Amino acid sequence: MKLLFFSDVHGVPSTLERLFEHADELKPDLMVLLGDALYHGPRNGVPGWYDPQKVADLLNSRREQVLAVRGNCDADVDQFLLKFPIMADFSEILTDSARFFVTHGHLWNAAHVPPVPQGTILVHGHTHIPEIRLLPEGVTLFNPGSISLPKRNFPPSFGFFDGTDLTVRRLEDGAVLLPD
Repeated sequence: MKLLFFSDVHGVPSTLERLFEHADELKPDLMVLLGDALYHGPRNGVPGWYDPQKVADLLNSRREQVLAVRGNCDADVDQFLLKFPIMADFSEILTDSARFFVTHGHLWNAAHVPPVPQGTILVHGHTHIPEIRLLPEGVTLFNPGSISLPKRNFPPSFGFFDGTDLTVRRLEDGAVLLPD
């Protein structure tokens, strides 16, 4: 099973359109939205080309492929615009080769690891910083970064699981950013 992970769209349609181009090439079985879909958030300022209605329309056009969890900037009103569930704090995905606990990151993260078996991959966004590392609990932390508002001089990025390997890829060209 192939999975494409993306987070922190924050209402910017151009980055989502670019992500969908990569999805068309990579052909994931599921696109996993790790929250913060429509609203830019009070700390981020208004990003260029902010258009939450267009982001909702784009996401709705692929709703059958999207699994989403709620981010700290997602509100009940966002659910009215989106035609797929987005209000769950977490979800789990089981493939033939891996177990994923997916969440936004404001509730479950490296400092507050969920009660999951060793070997689980804890996938979250929220920090806007891409990361892959093994935690002391035997859980792998996987953060695809942000497609719209990356931090710490990282480029916009997304995550991909090809059935075996986890990678973080640059949004611009799809090149592997992590592991390097």
